[in-house]
Amino acid sequence: MEPETVQQAAVPAKIIKSKIGRVVGDKMDKTIVVAIESFRRHPVYNKRVRRTRNFKVHDETNQAHAGDLVRIVESRPYSKQKRWRLDAILERGEEIKVEA
Repeated sequence: MEPETVQQAAVPAKIIKSKIGRVVGDKMDKTIVVAIESFRRHPVYNKRVRRTRNFKVHDETNQAHAGDLVRIVESRPYSKQKRWRLDAILERGEEIKVEA
């Protein structure tokens, strides 16, 4: 009897999700807050509505600062809220002043 050969199906490479956004907070150690803006069409009024989501992002070397344009990628959970890590700083920006 011949041994059966097992053929493994070709497993596609994992698609890594990435987003581009602006750093709005860098007060925490090894963590930044990145705001991602998206535009959606309002179902009734047909006007573009801006939607903003904030993501907590792991920044191992504390190199990103408020106002920077960054690319983040999905990664393993670092904490309860951190599921993204800093991939690259695309553009250095001026610090955003938040009035309280």
